[in-house]
Amino acid sequence: MKPTTSDWSAYITQMEQVLALELDDTRRAELLTQFSRIAGMAAPLMAFPLDDRLEVAGVYQA
Repeated sequence: MKPTTSDWSAYITQMEQVLALELDDTRRAELLTQFSRIAGMAAPLMAFPLDDRLEVAGVYQA
């Protein structure tokens, strides 16, 4: 699977519109920093190869 790259600036702009938020440039920049950090932390996990026959998620039964 080819890794995807995200345009976090566009995502933040879209979420501002969807959630009817008005963010200033400082908050927008901080969100961009945080999303970039989170994506960096998630990259090794997302790159981990999974067997095609592996079930995506199990069903929890108590």
